[in-house]
Amino acid sequence: MIADDDYLSAMGMTLLAGRSFSRDFDDSLSVVLNEEAVQELGLTNPIGQQVKSPDVFGNEGEVTFTVVGVVKNFHIASLHQKINPLFILHDRLFRRQNNQIVLRIKDQDPQAVVARTETLWKQYLPDQPFHYSYLESDWNKLYQSEQVSERIFGVFSLLAIFIACMGLLGLAIYVIQQRTKEIGIRKVLGASVTSIVSLLSRDFLKLVLIAILIGSPVAWYAMSQWLAEFAYKIDLEAWVFVVAGVLAVGIALFTVSFQSIKAALMNPVKSLRSE
Repeated sequence: MIADDDYLSAMGMTLLAGRSFSRDFDDSLSVVLNEEAVQELGLTNPIGQQVKSPDVFGNEGEVTFTVVGVVKNFHIASLHQKINPLFILHDRLFRRQNNQIVLRIKDQDPQAVVARTETLWKQYLPDQPFHYSYLESDWNKLYQSEQVSERIFGVFSLLAIFIACMGLLGLAIYVIQQRTKEIGIRKVLGASVTSIVSLLSRDFLKLVLIAILIGSPVAWYAMSQWLAEFAYKIDLEAWVFVVAGVLAVGIALFTVSFQSIKAALMNPVKSLRSE
């Protein structure tokens, strides 16, 4: 990475040892390393150490750099990739004019700052077009596919839950109609509303529990395969599947409870007369 004197502070990087680039020094052959580079090079006291490079962006011959600082590891790519060793070099080494500026904006009106920046850009670099983007937007683009997947899975999950509830409701209505006389006989013999509702809901809960037992391992495997694509990932905790199971049971009970309560409150005389 090529930087100037103010780049590290503008980006809010954490300096762990040494110093950043400074106008008070000739840093054309200075280098700032990240923690990963220090570890890979095996440097115990990196400040003041010299590192050599056989080729630096097309410069022929071996170039020796002096380590002046160490910054905390930071991501320059998405979390699909691990943090790599990073050498931050000063742009004085290349003796060229930068065509990229990084700004940390504290103004309440960022568009006004962008407009003023564009005016200065055209003043000093009239031959180069002015393009800008926000770092936050660039960072979000790295996860665009995940964001699209999130929306797609969210919509289809809601559709799947809705269709499942409609199917469960239809099944509940059918089963209750088939057992109408049984419900009437149980009420005549003294069965309470609670016991009848529990009886009718029990069979549906068995189906939901079987579905949870089948679906949980499949969901665990699919999520593990997806998380494996990331260099930094979370571990799937058991409580996630427990919460999902409880929600599934709750939705199922809510779906069949209305029909169950309605059947349990029905006049037993009408139940026994029904065909």
